[in-house]
Amino acid sequence: MPTLMIQGTTSDAGKSTVVAGLCRVLARRGVSVAPFKPQNMALNSAVTVDGGEIGRSTALQALAAGVEPHSDMNPVLLKPESDRGAQVILRGRVHGHMDALDYHAYKRTARESVLAAWQALSARFDVIVAEGAGSPAEINLRANDIANMGFAEMVDCPVVLVGDIDRGGVFAQLVGTLELLSGSERSRTHGFIVNRFRGDIALLEPGLDWLTEHTGKPVFGTLPYLQGLLLDAEDSIGRSGRVGPGATLKVVIPALPRISNHNDFDPLRLHPQVDLTFVGPGRAIPPADLIILPGSKSTIADLAWLRAQGWEEAIQRHLRYGGRVLGICGGFQMLGRAVHDSDGLEGPAGSSDGLGLLEFETRMVAGKQLRNVNGRLLAEGVAISGYEIHNGVSEGPDLERPLCELEGRPDGAASADGQVMGTYLHGLFDRPEACAALLARCGLGAQGAAVDYQLHRQQELDRLADCLEAHLDMAAIERLLEL
Repeated sequence: MPTLMIQGTTSDAGKSTVVAGLCRVLARRGVSVAPFKPQNMALNSAVTVDGGEIGRSTALQALAAGVEPHSDMNPVLLKPESDRGAQVILRGRVHGHMDALDYHAYKRTARESVLAAWQALSARFDVIVAEGAGSPAEINLRANDIANMGFAEMVDCPVVLVGDIDRGGVFAQLVGTLELLSGSERSRTHGFIVNRFRGDIALLEPGLDWLTEHTGKPVFGTLPYLQGLLLDAEDSIGRSGRVGPGATLKVVIPALPRISNHNDFDPLRLHPQVDLTFVGPGRAIPPADLIILPGSKSTIADLAWLRAQGWEEAIQRHLRYGGRVLGICGGFQMLGRAVHDSDGLEGPAGSSDGLGLLEFETRMVAGKQLRNVNGRLLAEGVAISGYEIHNGVSEGPDLERPLCELEGRPDGAASADGQVMGTYLHGLFDRPEACAALLARCGLGAQGAAVDYQLHRQQELDRLADCLEAHLDMAAIERLLEL
């Protein structure tokens, strides 16, 4: 099966965007292409067409390829629950919870899921563009590797190595990575891509010539830094949005230690009238019109972090002065009277008082709810769509005032005065009419601008593909894919 693997010298070297761009280029040329990431560690995930769960960046790559995201595209997803342990998702379904050492040994078994998923995709598509994770040169993780060269050797596919020149030291990145690979791994590394270049390419060309002469491998292209590129991030959080001169609504979000699906807020980053700020540990909590409590992979632990950082008092003060609070998924659970996790599904077993802003309690139960849904905001009657990924089941009187309706059933809650709202729905702001209605409710006013986030994603993917067409040796890439 023609498969090309894009690996990187570091995390965030640009692997995800290069794969997304290649998927869009190939799809535009009429090639049946699927993305593939053997192993991913991320708290940003998406629900697939087969009811599974994969990393958000892989789902974006499927969008670039013009195909539905499927659990086979990311057969191993690790969702960190602490600094030493994670929930393990195999082919879209929860397999269990493991600490780092146990998982390192388990990778021998996980290889079977990776290979089975790759073979299943091979039967349905003409070409696979695979993405590595982190760096292939992590010496301590080489044994039983399935994320980088271990996969490439298993399926015998060529590799292209991406380095990020914007970080500095790109030649050391590329040459050093090659030096730490085995002989067979160096042989299957066919060349390089230099990513995020700013400036005059004439100043870089002597270095590129040296790199080819020193390693015997070509540079397939130098990709320019794409200013303002905003696509679904794997994990890293930009601390703010694009603040324009017309920004009048201030939105503040705590950057929880185990924040999940923060892509929920990308439409707000784009909005010309929204001043969006993520507030990390030890930072002052600024005044705002709207505080959003985001999703969390470890609700009780992140609730304790909120309290330790002074958010509980800040939220109470915010409400006294007429501000609004919105909770999404784990953030919604925090708004209730209590959160119970008697089976330790998200960390140590136990319970915690919630913020007590809405009258309900949440129990964590086995059997994660995974579904793509459509519905409407009840007060405004406008359409909404998105997805649910949660273990919690909430019960209490304030749920009789639901925020929205999903597939004909009530979801979420709102306080009697409308200041506090919550929902389990991810993607709440994705539809322009829903985004406009929610922001109007929070003080932006009826004349607020509408932002079409889905159209923006498609336009950014085309922009990315245009960049690859202009700056990458696509003929060489197609030869590696046997096209």
